Amino acid sequence: MSEPNPYAGNEGPEYQWGPTQPPGSTPAYGYPNATPGYGYPQDNPAYQPTQAALPVPAGAPAGMGGAPLVTIGDITVMGDSIVTPAGTLPLRGSVWNATDMSHTEEKIPTHAIVLAIVFFIFCLLGLLFLLMKEKKTTGFIQVTVTSGGKHHSTMIPAHGPQTFQQVMGQINYARSLSSM
Repeated sequence: MSEPNPYAGNEGPEYQWGPTQPPGSTPAYGYPNATPGYGYPQDNPAYQPTQAALPVPAGAPAGMGGAPLVTIGDITVMGDSIVTPAGTLPLRGSVWNATDMSHTEEKIPTHAIVLAIVFFIFCLLGLLFLLMKEKKTTGFIQVTVTSGGKHHSTMIPAHGPQTFQQVMGQINYARSLSSM
């Protein structure tokens, strides 16, 4: 849209398009002409980028900004705080606990029993189907955090036997951040 309107002046003022500039005003953001000094980089001697270093407190975690470092259920660990539905807790000096309240059952599935009976009658190898096992994990992992006189607990569903180890890895990372 950098070309001028080819129909301007051919018809009447009702066919003019685009906003009009009030008399005596300067165009903004390049309309209708490019504004000098707009964009990056420019050959403008007045533009001198500065690289000022921000002071970082000693022992501060690397992500003191607004990005979450780890999320455990509904608990979010930020650079210097812990955000929970119950409120914000300080990260420094927090105490983390986890309790595995899940259990894994191992059983022979129904279709293996049916196949064992059918193939036992025909070829005497049907007993091998009884070696089929099915593992099912149910329950939750409870994670609690205490800091600044506040306490919050969350329950994370266990999808397999490895869920507790995954949650403990996240908790150990949060513990290492709280000791900084």
